[in-house]
Amino acid sequence: MVRRLNLLTPKFIESIETPGRYADGGGLYLQVASAKGGGATKSWLFRFMRGHVSRNGKPISREMGLGALSTNRRDGLITTKEARERAYRAREDLKAGLDPIEARRGLRAARLLEEARGVTFSQCAAEYIDTHKAGWKGEKHVKLWRGSLKRFAEPVMGAVPVGMIDTALVLKVLKPIWETKTKTAVDVRLRIELILNWAKTHGYRDGENPARWRGHIKNALPDPAKVVKVKHLAAMPYDDVPALMMKLRQETTTAAAALEWTILTAVRSDNTFAATWPEVDFEKRVWTIPAARMKADADLRVPLTDRAIEILNNLDATTAYIFSGENPKKKLPHEKMLKALKAIQPGLTVHGFRSTFKDWASEQTSYPNEVSEMALAHKVGGKVENAYRRTDLFNKRRALMDEWAAFCDGVERPR
Repeated sequence: MVRRLNLLTPKFIESIETPGRYADGGGLYLQVASAKGGGATKSWLFRFMRGHVSRNGKPISREMGLGALSTNRRDGLITTKEARERAYRAREDLKAGLDPIEARRGLRAARLLEEARGVTFSQCAAEYIDTHKAGWKGEKHVKLWRGSLKRFAEPVMGAVPVGMIDTALVLKVLKPIWETKTKTAVDVRLRIELILNWAKTHGYRDGENPARWRGHIKNALPDPAKVVKVKHLAAMPYDDVPALMMKLRQETTTAAAALEWTILTAVRSDNTFAATWPEVDFEKRVWTIPAARMKADADLRVPLTDRAIEILNNLDATTAYIFSGENPKKKLPHEKMLKALKAIQPGLTVHGFRSTFKDWASEQTSYPNEVSEMALAHKVGGKVENAYRRTDLFNKRRALMDEWAAFCDGVERPR
């Protein structure tokens, strides 16, 4: 018996609005349903018998939606011709012993997998950073990630599908910088490893991570601790600090004021740049750095000396940041402070003054070590000790910082 096909005429398909199913032949049906507000909606479906029977042994028909009927060429729906082509492919699947619904699912899965396999390392890196940056400490951390990956990883593997990245590509990134930029190379390797782990979780790749260190990259590259010798940041001997402070106070720039403030408070320069006026309690002479900017994830109360308060009083209190640049809404650029230091004393780093302060506190005062360590916002003691410590030694730290300010002023400490 010859199966009749294409039974529905274009005019009928266009005009019919009575709800129901209308056979086009070969298992293809036009389904018409009432639409809200009047009129009708039309869609195509394919009915077939395949491997499913009821309790009484009779075969059960299955239905596969093919899509809504297109009313014009631009609505993104399927035309009558496309519906008939899909019905034809479904009948061919049945002839081959395949369930058309399962075959379609398999094609969709394969297509999705193929799309996933085409996702590049650069795309994964961008998504990883966007996903995790909310948990990182500030925009500087985000810039470090993006900058290192853009400079070293992406020229080698950026356009490569993440599922195809192997050990050879990872080593091609790392080998040129492993001995010359060891710390950066170590960071880049870890970042690649984290991104590839993320990609595997999202189904973009499978198998072992070619950037993992233990048992893998460790076998191909020398231990970074043996490659690079620790180079401490240049620090000024504390005896030279008073002379430096005298020169700084002769300058009238915001950068010089920021540098002096950083030395007096012994904080990291990042916290100086990010300091805002609401963080300062002038009455109590305390600057509270919020936990979001601290490595220890806890607020830090910094005692302010008379000179520190004087520095603040000489600044414009209407700016967004205490130490603002030419734009009152933006921070003072990092390089400005370093430039101010180099103009007075070349060869030093701003961060080195934290070491200077520590040397002075250790050699010239009798305060317990934990007092100066807390002044530097370092973690002191183990978990158990910290669990029982209920104070940040603020009063002792205030006394210490007052003595440090006096020393910076050139005042001799009583013996």
